[in-house]
Amino acid sequence: MSDDTPLLAILVQRLSERAVLRDPEDQARYLSDWAGDRLGMPLAVVRPASTAELAEVVNLCGEHGVAMTPQGGHSGLVAGALPASDGSELVISLERLNRVRDIDPVNFTMTVDAGCILETVKQAAAEHDCDFPLALGAQGSCQIGGNIATNAGGLNVLRHGMMRQLVLGLEVVLPDGRVWNGLHALHKDNRGVDLKQLFLGSEGTLGIVSGAVLKLVPKAEQSRTALLGVSSVEAVIDLYVLARRGCSDLLTAFELIPRRCIELAMEATPSLRDPMDDAHPWYVLMEVAATGPVDLGVMLEQLLEQGMEDELILNGVLASSESQSQQLWQFRESMLEGQRLRGEHLRTDISVPISAIPAFVTQATEVVMAASPDCEIIAYGHVGDGNLHFNILPPSTLDDEAKHDHLHALEATLFEVLDGFDGSISAEHGIGRTKQAAYLSRLSPMELELARGIKTLFDPDGLMNAGRILPAR
Repeated sequence: MSDDTPLLAILVQRLSERAVLRDPEDQARYLSDWAGDRLGMPLAVVRPASTAELAEVVNLCGEHGVAMTPQGGHSGLVAGALPASDGSELVISLERLNRVRDIDPVNFTMTVDAGCILETVKQAAAEHDCDFPLALGAQGSCQIGGNIATNAGGLNVLRHGMMRQLVLGLEVVLPDGRVWNGLHALHKDNRGVDLKQLFLGSEGTLGIVSGAVLKLVPKAEQSRTALLGVSSVEAVIDLYVLARRGCSDLLTAFELIPRRCIELAMEATPSLRDPMDDAHPWYVLMEVAATGPVDLGVMLEQLLEQGMEDELILNGVLASSESQSQQLWQFRESMLEGQRLRGEHLRTDISVPISAIPAFVTQATEVVMAASPDCEIIAYGHVGDGNLHFNILPPSTLDDEAKHDHLHALEATLFEVLDGFDGSISAEHGIGRTKQAAYLSRLSPMELELARGIKTLFDPDGLMNAGRILPAR
């Protein structure tokens, strides 16, 4: 479609030239996600600055039969917020809906626009001695609306749950342009069907979230971080059980990290130094946090003593300051960049029961290596919620096209192993486009019927983020 498309002319008239980006150079940063995936060019990029403007844009798209692609902070990993290649979709960026509307430190809630960056939300909460506990590597760029649309997880799920547990109310622009105001700040509300849960994790296919009431928690007054060397994944799980029982709800994070990730982190961030004198096959990055008169130091020291006595811990580093804690967490952040620097690789986001992690890692490793002896496996993740990222670097001898096909075949092989553990092919990243085929092949006829029925009820014309999760009609 050209710049004289009636819809674009109306949008410019109703919003402004600044709000409607039609020049390819202006659109460039809206065309790719964190992984560098890129599909095509949009009809245009529209940037409404209020819920009312967003509703008007959606209503006009419905009148003109134009498909919409809601977009947040470009940190997705399943191509769910990228425009289609045929130039037919209007990208609706929420970056200008970025107000913190209200903070209630007594009710421990805050109301924000969907375009607020997660880091901004956390900083605003901290000014009131509160914390919004969602913690992600992309928190400096991802937006609350995208976190809601994908039911984001991250590092603190163990203690605070996923986004589904952190949202009390929503404001949503429906596909027909109507605004559903469900911005309730109630911690207990049992009035029938909880409609907001339909939008959490729906990836923008049922409507566009414009605002949210979020749960806050008291800001932690103290925390302790430790990086521990261990011999096996079995030892990691045994140590997790010990930590979960010994620290209870004060345990905020428990990350599984293989030695290869430590090396990748140091490659990506040269200022990092090997954390221990000896290398270990596996590492645990754990953190405890509390408010009030709790001696976390004693708690953690007792845990580590018990872990060493039980021969679960080979060595460890205990951060004695905030800066040392940040340095330990830098390994967790930099290892992601280290993988990206290695070029195309298979990124997975799967989950199994916590107790099944050792058996799954062993079996999946055996099956994948049998299929591709020259590949490199990088398995890490969030032990406390069973979420693993079983990533695979392809053989360097393959060309780009062969690498893509090879990784696709390995993913199918890995998912077959996962099925044997009754696991999930998507723990926190969503379905989008890239996991659609694998998702649909695992749905029962009843589940597919219900999912399609919900989509049709909310979006009968199929214009809202069409082709994500379910096929476009």
